[in-house]
Amino acid sequence: MEGLDVRNGTEPIKLLIIAGPTASGKTGLAVRLAEMLDAEIISADSMQVYRGMDIGTAKPSAEERRRVRHHLLDLVAPDQPFSAADFRREAAGAVADITGRGKRVIVTGGTGLYIKALTRGLMESPAADEVFRKELKELAAREGKVALLHRLSMVDPETAASLHPNDQVRIIRALEVHRTTGRPISALRGEHRFAGEPYRTVKIGLKVDRGTLYRAIDNRVEQMIAGGLLDEVRSLLEAGYSPELKPMLSIGYRHVVEYLVGSCSLEEAVSHMKRDTRRYAKRQMTWFNRDEEINWIEYPGNVAMIERTANDFFD
Repeated sequence: MEGLDVRNGTEPIKLLIIAGPTASGKTGLAVRLAEMLDAEIISADSMQVYRGMDIGTAKPSAEERRRVRHHLLDLVAPDQPFSAADFRREAAGAVADITGRGKRVIVTGGTGLYIKALTRGLMESPAADEVFRKELKELAAREGKVALLHRLSMVDPETAASLHPNDQVRIIRALEVHRTTGRPISALRGEHRFAGEPYRTVKIGLKVDRGTLYRAIDNRVEQMIAGGLLDEVRSLLEAGYSPELKPMLSIGYRHVVEYLVGSCSLEEAVSHMKRDTRRYAKRQMTWFNRDEEINWIEYPGNVAMIERTANDFFD
């Protein structure tokens, strides 16, 4: 079977993108390809940038990091802000460093916005409105997180459909943009279309059977619990990090916090973690399926085609 057509863009710096939902096998494949291509890996994962959050974010293992150099891991503390713009700046610096040393670049992760920010740039957006943000947070405290998502669905149903009620940061930002501009953030993104193309890219999406993916998610959750996720969360809380911080509200961490404070049993926390991870994987696929540049390849059944495509791209 011939490799895919990898022509895309005109810039000389090439980026191989490996995309797909959580637990689809991106990290293992990226390490394998990096060894084959003499490449280094840039993580495009919005949670792996946080120090001390290793097990729950499924960071590459110590062995994988020994085999291949990884970038954009452990950049900030859990209480420090980190945005898509921050990612773009740090990732662009890593690309320059890697290629400057004569290495190739593989970008892999499940945060679609980060991948898009690096490969297509970011749109201009209005400044934060702290007074309005405070009002929205008070509304959520009074009426529940779902109330904010419902409010967003009235003015921007497209964005609301892609967000979970727990994703308060993005919900509040979308409401803030609508209040400031009078337009939904989805429309602004559509007009911008992230049109800049600073790199030449090929995007490979890992197409995994749903049943296989869900079993992999369940296994990953169980491995995280067995691997010390409870102690990791305890350590973060003992270090003074609030359970209300954005990264502490992410999947896995919030579930363990609920167990530790006695809101649910460990069995319930694990069950909810599996359920919410499956839902997150669906939202990831909704994002990636909108990207017409992604070449979807069966994985792990068609590794040979992925390897040929990667080789063809860099040759």
